[in-house]
Amino acid sequence: MSTHDDRGPGALARSPATAFRSVLFEREPAGADGTPEPDFFSDLHLDQIVEALLAGREQYDLAPFFYQPLHDVEAVRYRHDVLGDLARAPVLDAVRAFAQGMRQMRERLALMDRVYYPRQKQRWLLDAVAAYCEAVATLADRLEELELRSAGLLGLRDHLARYTASPEFTALAAETAERQEELSRIRYAIHIKGARVTVSHYRDEPDMTVEVERTFEKFKRGAGEDHRLRFRDYPEMNHVEAQILDRVAKLHSDVFGRLEEFCERHSDYVEETIGRFDREVQFYLAYLEHIEPLKASRLRFSQPEVSTASKEEHARDTFDLALAAKLVGEERPVVCNDLRLTGDERILVVSGPNNGGKTTFARTFGQLHHLAGLGLPVPGSDVRLFLPDRVFTHFEREEDIDTLRGKFEDELFRIREILQGATGDSVLIMNESFGSTTLRDARVVGAEIMRQIIELDALCVFVTFVDELASMGPSTVSMMSTVIPEDPAVRTFKVVRKPADGLAYAAAIAEKYGLTYRALRERVAR
Repeated sequence: MSTHDDRGPGALARSPATAFRSVLFEREPAGADGTPEPDFFSDLHLDQIVEALLAGREQYDLAPFFYQPLHDVEAVRYRHDVLGDLARAPVLDAVRAFAQGMRQMRERLALMDRVYYPRQKQRWLLDAVAAYCEAVATLADRLEELELRSAGLLGLRDHLARYTASPEFTALAAETAERQEELSRIRYAIHIKGARVTVSHYRDEPDMTVEVERTFEKFKRGAGEDHRLRFRDYPEMNHVEAQILDRVAKLHSDVFGRLEEFCERHSDYVEETIGRFDREVQFYLAYLEHIEPLKASRLRFSQPEVSTASKEEHARDTFDLALAAKLVGEERPVVCNDLRLTGDERILVVSGPNNGGKTTFARTFGQLHHLAGLGLPVPGSDVRLFLPDRVFTHFEREEDIDTLRGKFEDELFRIREILQGATGDSVLIMNESFGSTTLRDARVVGAEIMRQIIELDALCVFVTFVDELASMGPSTVSMMSTVIPEDPAVRTFKVVRKPADGLAYAAAIAEKYGLTYRALRERVAR
């Protein structure tokens, strides 16, 4: 796994051998970099979630971590424990302060790369090293005072204690402070006469500003216009300032010589493990900050109980994370749902009227399993989930003329690929399949696909208008999106365990041709 630093791959110093390596991976850090976005991301709106929570954190290149779920229970619990520590405000505050310090360091390095004049580059590098030393030392001190329980942060604390006590770090911190102190003591005088500028040692010449202000104080009448020179707020010097600095450096050649030598020796100063932690901890911070406003809106999140052995699952008050973020931002309510699979139950067959929350429920099911595999808190409470080997989705697609296949044929082609790649440990999300064909064909093909999924013993959500698929044996569970009984045109967006009522296809046809209850009432009212 590569470490992160804005200056490129060679910018990290090698760390001494130590047991601690990562706050994301229990064992040797996995090679997440280069992992492509999974095929199912857009179907489940996980791409929207990742885009939102990584906004402003592009410098860390975190997306690959969100693309690579874990498949081992202990690896997931390792992250749960880290999040348990971060749930306590003093720990989270200490980590956030460290992250801010390292961000300031990278900002100074970025300025160093942008400016032209060498001496200015040297000063920005010195300030970057100072920010690094302060961030690391402060984090080490604060973690030493805090109660930690996770193996990840306990390992980090031990590593920081060893590193900050090492001759390498203590020498770096001391030398950085010395160079800063030397530069702060430099005083010089500038004499300007016409176009000629002379730089000399400062020899306690009087500050004429005080004398001028005292002389004109008696003429002061009210607030006058401020004619003082305003320095620019952008970092680059102009050529005159650079020449002045060069002459100051000649007057203090010993100080600037030591600064130059410091920069040559410490161009690679970020210790490898600390650089990795700076990047990896953003995985947690980004997600925690993303769900913070949702929790403030009383939506529940919890660490799920995960298993690779049992496929019994349950979750209460769960919801689509992408949709919830949008609704909360618009100050609109979020509808939560429950799900449960017990015994031999494997497949949730969801039917009901269109636009009633069926697809949202299917997305929620997929999101839950992926987020659980990342070791992150998931939407809902009392959550137990199976850790899948892969997630597969089949959502409606626009026809692709390049394939020379019709829509129904293309659906069959994609489903065949899914069934060939899926195993008994996979999760399948089948959403509104075969809407482009007749009810008879949808029944025949849907039943065959359902039989193959049952034989696989895979977990699945199957959203369909073919109600018969909900009663194909003990593996299937019927769920329906509900409406308000007094006004069937009004959706509740609640999806509940309930036998299919045989009206899903009829409802779809009625909506297609404008024959719904609401449409008919509007016509009669005219």
